[in-house]
Amino acid sequence: MEDLGCVSKPSELSTHKMLSRPLSDTVKPRAVVMSEPKVPILAPEDTYKGWLFKWTNYIKGYQRRWFVLSNGLLSYYRSQAEMGHTCRGTINLATANITVEDSCNFVISNGGTQTYHLKASSEVERQRWITALELAKAKASRMQAESDDSGDDSTSPAASQGAGSRNSEVQSTLRTLNSKVEDLSTCNDLIAKHGSALQRSLSELEGVRLGGETSEKIRQVTERATLFRITSNAMINACRDFLALAQAHSKRWQKALQAEREQRVRLEETLEQLAKQHNHLERAFRGATVLPSSQSNPAIDSKGPVPGKGDVSDEDEENEFFDACEDVQEFITVPADPKYHRRSGSNVSGISSELGMDDGTTSLDEQSLASNPESPQSQEVVPVRKRRSRIPDKPNYSLNLWSIMKNCIGKELSKIPMPVNFNEPLSMLQRLSEDLEYYELLDRGAKCQSSLEQMCYVAAFTVSSYSTTVHRTGKPFNPLLGETFELDRVQESGYRSLCEQVSHHPPAAAHHAISERGWTLRQEIALASKFRGKYLSIMPLGSIHCIFEKSNNHYTWKKVTTTVHNIIVGKLWIDQSGEIDVVNHRTGDRCHLKFAPYSYFSRDVARKVTGVVTDKDGKAHYVLSGTWDEKMECSRVMQSSRGGENGADGRQKTVYQTLKAKELWRKTPLPEGAENMYYFSTLALTLNEPEEGVAPTDSRRRPDQRLMEQGRWEEANAEKQRLEEKQRTVRREREREANRSANPAEEGKEPADGGVHHDNYKPMWFERQVDPMTREPTHIYRGGYWEAKEQGNWDSCPDIF
Repeated sequence: MEDLGCVSKPSELSTHKMLSRPLSDTVKPRAVVMSEPKVPILAPEDTYKGWLFKWTNYIKGYQRRWFVLSNGLLSYYRSQAEMGHTCRGTINLATANITVEDSCNFVISNGGTQTYHLKASSEVERQRWITALELAKAKASRMQAESDDSGDDSTSPAASQGAGSRNSEVQSTLRTLNSKVEDLSTCNDLIAKHGSALQRSLSELEGVRLGGETSEKIRQVTERATLFRITSNAMINACRDFLALAQAHSKRWQKALQAEREQRVRLEETLEQLAKQHNHLERAFRGATVLPSSQSNPAIDSKGPVPGKGDVSDEDEENEFFDACEDVQEFITVPADPKYHRRSGSNVSGISSELGMDDGTTSLDEQSLASNPESPQSQEVVPVRKRRSRIPDKPNYSLNLWSIMKNCIGKELSKIPMPVNFNEPLSMLQRLSEDLEYYELLDRGAKCQSSLEQMCYVAAFTVSSYSTTVHRTGKPFNPLLGETFELDRVQESGYRSLCEQVSHHPPAAAHHAISERGWTLRQEIALASKFRGKYLSIMPLGSIHCIFEKSNNHYTWKKVTTTVHNIIVGKLWIDQSGEIDVVNHRTGDRCHLKFAPYSYFSRDVARKVTGVVTDKDGKAHYVLSGTWDEKMECSRVMQSSRGGENGADGRQKTVYQTLKAKELWRKTPLPEGAENMYYFSTLALTLNEPEEGVAPTDSRRRPDQRLMEQGRWEEANAEKQRLEEKQRTVRREREREANRSANPAEEGKEPADGGVHHDNYKPMWFERQVDPMTREPTHIYRGGYWEAKEQGNWDSCPDIF
């Protein structure tokens, strides 16, 4: 193979915009004197272009190609004319290795299938390319690191909510300056490298005897001095660019900073004025409020408000004001008159009654709402067995979600085969059992004598079931048909529950839980999900029933929509949105809960939930407020009236006078290291713990889920495919049996619906019937599971694993 670096070529370009300034004609390397190749060009956008020789194969050898370096990507074409339509190959420099073989050859490889063996026309030209490639690689690696560290956070609600256009401009400028500083650092390293080589050559030159090798040594020194000069020029150019950019933006920064300061001062003044106006309006409202004659204040009579009397409540430290939620709730809450606090402190007993609510006394007072450490339900029973508090840490396996999801837009999620990389090591049945994490709320509700007070605890329990989802972006395993999961916590918590997958298409799970403390919870949930490209919507279908044994109160409600955002780009985050009506079918009481969807422009707190508890006549008794990921509070309504601000629909909002809010529920902190354990709660960590005596169909026995929990994901994926194929085979056989039974003449033929089948399956522990309360067909527990467990008789269970 001929040395292409020594082949003389006519000059093709007279002037080029190069990485460095033009060199002086006094010193030129010998290779440059012999041939002046078409040198690379540096475009204004840091795009580096030029001809290089690329190794193709042993027949054709090195072939001349046009290379373009831009935005951390090195692409090549057969000619410049191909740049508009055909790219022959591209390599990302962020993860590439650049090695020099000899004076003109160098290699670029990404450690995988892409390796470019390249050859320049001279050593000087090769060094220009090496310098440009190393600068581009450093910049690309830096940008990739910034994207991994902070790029995701920029798309999260907390980071995006307060970002403005001016702040984005400043941040962009700072990133540009930081990039220039990194360029200087890279150039400095190169100067140090070439400077050392030059120093060694000069040292060798000093010891050379006068003779035939003198000219060769002088040539080496000259070439290395030229290389050092090129790199130095690049360093100087980077410094000049940095200084020019800094000078150009310094005045803009000063103006921006001054504008920010002035804006802050204006905002502070505006807030102060708004606070004064708000205080004035609140006093005027309290003075104008007409109270019932039986509860009137002697100091305020029909002659109108007495000046100064309205100021008393402003000094009452026990009152708490709730700001109006313009975008979320349709009402306003204000502190009630102090006399209600005095009455509630003297006249209200710890036992609530329906009659007491009507004459002004409150059943949900400070003692009933606050946790009573001496009450029997708050005393924790020492568990008979120690549950595990850790699972193996989640492996750091990377997988391109878009490569799988791009072909699934608009499809039903349950019909898409997904690898376990997107899952968490729990099944949907176990996830459904997590609704019982805050079962204490139902225990406390079972002790209530007031149905309205009981409604508050049921509503708080409804909200609490979403608290485990805030960080849980992993998808639970789709249960196999006939799969079950039991959660026996009788000795620890007084309840036990059973879930069974009762249908596969559409997927549906039935759940039944019963407590020794007087409540029963049952539900059938079917998930409808759609992938919309940027986000995934999950719509739970079905009703949840809660029955209290002592009062025979029967509550029902439905779940809200769950949305997973940033499916393609950014950090995944979950939001809950929609409305829930919790209805007491015995008394007619109702609680309307509203889960506010997250909005970048909302001034309200994220994940906010508000609600009002009303009786059968529509009279409000309690106001609920909080967030579905942290806590819920409850305030007793003492007076309500129309007035206040107009809502978004132009109607006036209802104003509620309430007592001080009391906490109903607060989320338990996650265990230490939860971020490495799929953000599981303390209860979730125990759900897949192996347990003796459970049914053969229990989710704990599922092999692919167990392998994933142990970090053996490749084996888990293979096992998951085996189980799914086994389920399909069983289903086809069941359909053939059904066809033979229905029409023996059609035996062996395909179904007439073109292959669209429906589950012809009879569940083991649940039976389908019309719900007597909602008149909807649903699956209700038929009994027999716990008796079969006691006897260890699982002969009738199907073989699904």
